[in-house]
Amino acid sequence: MTTFERDAKTLELPWPFTGRTDELDLVRRSVSAGHAGIAVTGPAGCGKTRLVTEALRGGDCARVAGTPETRQLPFAAFAHLLPDTVSLHRAVQLLARVRLLLVDDAHLLDDASAALVHQLAVQGRTRLVVVATDGAPMPGAVSRLWTGEVLPRLALAPLPREETAQLLAAGPEPLTFHRLYRLCQGDLRLLRDLVGAVRDRRVRVPGPDEWAWRGPLPLTATVRERAARVLDRTDPDERDLLELLAFGEPLPLDMDDLDLRRLERLEADGLVRVEDHGAVRLAHPLHGPALRAAAGRLRARRLARGPEEWKAALESEEAELTRRIEAADVRTTPTPVGEWLVAEGAPVPAGYAAVRARFSRLRGELREAAAWAREGLRGAADDPPCRTELALAAAQSGEGTVARDGDATTARPGEAATARGVVGGAADTWLAVARGDIGTALAAVGDEPYDAVRLGAPEKAAGRLPGVFAAHATALARADGPALDRAAELLAERGFLLFAAEAHAQAVRAHRDPRAARTSRTRAAALARRCQGARTPALSGLVLGELTTRQRQIVTLAAAGLSNRQIAEQLTLSIRTVGNHLYSAYARLGTGDRAALSWLVETPEAQPA
Repeated sequence: MTTFERDAKTLELPWPFTGRTDELDLVRRSVSAGHAGIAVTGPAGCGKTRLVTEALRGGDCARVAGTPETRQLPFAAFAHLLPDTVSLHRAVQLLARVRLLLVDDAHLLDDASAALVHQLAVQGRTRLVVVATDGAPMPGAVSRLWTGEVLPRLALAPLPREETAQLLAAGPEPLTFHRLYRLCQGDLRLLRDLVGAVRDRRVRVPGPDEWAWRGPLPLTATVRERAARVLDRTDPDERDLLELLAFGEPLPLDMDDLDLRRLERLEADGLVRVEDHGAVRLAHPLHGPALRAAAGRLRARRLARGPEEWKAALESEEAELTRRIEAADVRTTPTPVGEWLVAEGAPVPAGYAAVRARFSRLRGELREAAAWAREGLRGAADDPPCRTELALAAAQSGEGTVARDGDATTARPGEAATARGVVGGAADTWLAVARGDIGTALAAVGDEPYDAVRLGAPEKAAGRLPGVFAAHATALARADGPALDRAAELLAERGFLLFAAEAHAQAVRAHRDPRAARTSRTRAAALARRCQGARTPALSGLVLGELTTRQRQIVTLAAAGLSNRQIAEQLTLSIRTVGNHLYSAYARLGTGDRAALSWLVETPEAQPA
């Protein structure tokens, strides 16, 4: 067992500030003239301090912070702003001249400092930005700032998945990123810590500038801090139960080894959860890997599942994924065994990999779908379902370059051969789409009639679709914008995010009310950003509405084939300005590939410069 010692609050270099546009504007407005300020709360590590620091950058701001070591010292947080001996009344008077005050880690303030912050908020002369962590013990004077409506409160959610991915410049491959994101649950401090800790364990992968992480979780100081609730459990029988789950979840509730009384205590403490069908799991994805890493080799060997046990559990996962696909419900479902195999670098059976790839593709997670298909092909290079899923994910995603003069759209070198070997069905349809041949694509629609709806030809699917897919087809055939939006909402509820984005995008063209069309465009763009660079005909031209006027001009010309120099000459701009606008546009469009722009925007004919 290797323990990495590192200060949990120390970051080598700050990551670039990413996303949070609306939240940033809200904080800035809250500290402008005529406003009292704002309280920002959220889970540990979600970026609260970074958000307010970015919002207050360049302004004249006094700063104080609570610390665990000084919670018993009166006015400890304000020691640099107040004399050694001071009353609360005098402290309020002295700080009345401070126009803007940032209070970080307010949940750690001593009682006198908390009371001072509350009084400053009540008297209203000082604008306050108060940052506190959810779930931590908090002085009543701090929590009453928002419960008593003295200050408005921004409850900051974890950074969304797609914006978290933008933080990692040389990014991990999709399954490694999924593992990191799942372990961290939006905790950016933990994410930064893990990315640094596994630096020497990275494995290069073919193709793009990506890396993979396989092997056990490193027990860094931050990991130990975040998993302390299970790692520091003192009752030996409860610890045994937690480790049993760590090596074997999910476990049936009626299993002989499960002590129900201890299980009830663990459930009451929020460490385990019991699902509706009786399976018992650990409550946080980090806890299982942390317990396994801390167990030691002999204990891990005794507790680990044997081959027959994990095969049976994997088959159960595969059956559940298949059932969900057939029930048209691809909302997230736990799959710890398959993810454990990938994390350990163990072979993944091709049948399971193909089902996982299909489940991910239907959810719009196209890069993950391709990654699962590759895992299956590692041990069965000619497996038809995995080859089909790889071709479909590549043809619908923006991960690689579209080979318009070939037979496939590929995400990595060597995958053209894989895609070309797939013949028939949906693969033919989407490989034709990748070549820009929509007519051939529609002619190839066979056993997947919903593809015709996605390609804008609902008449080809008449009477052949069930449920929400039929509703989508009917609304499109009638050019009924509101009905398309309703179908999109139902699709999104069931986890079909890419299909929902396409339905909203089709509604944009069907709406007669410009305001309704703008709403549909916004919803479609928001969903499309969660679909890992998806490029399908329904989404063509959609994302232009997300750019500024100048960015739209430049992106449209770039998509038409003009170089940065030609664009600069045509728009009377510097080449550097054009490059900066393109960089910002790429971030919003979710791509860094100039060749991808023709798929993302509707391009005019290229004009000579």
